[in-house]
Amino acid sequence: MSKKKKGFHDQVVEAAQPIAVEGTTPANSVREGLDEVKTYEGVIGYIIRSTASAAIDLKDPTKIVDYAILSSLALDACRELTELFDLGDAKSIAVEGKDVKMLSAVVDGNRISIFMDKTADTGRILRRLHVA
Repeated sequence: MSKKKKGFHDQVVEAAQPIAVEGTTPANSVREGLDEVKTYEGVIGYIIRSTASAAIDLKDPTKIVDYAILSSLALDACRELTELFDLGDAKSIAVEGKDVKMLSAVVDGNRISIFMDKTADTGRILRRLHVA
């Protein structure tokens, strides 16, 4: 049974076969961290994807598709570049535009992208997500 929740500020899509877990799982821990990071000054929102689900929480829901494509392409490009130049595993990647920057990382098997103003503290975000 597919479960879908749509709201003005977020969109959550879960897998067809929910997994029963006890206690705090790494995915739950990552989501808790992202919920805290979302309150930081300058953070616009985030996208988190695992093999079983995806969650999007953005202040501007009209840009969900744009941010999702950017997130996916940046993470794929990072993987390809690290393989091409034999750099090992990259902990995170940052993409900075004129007004907005994106920080992407893979944490506990979850592909995460956080979108923020250029003034936001990426070091603080990385430390909270235990990437730094």
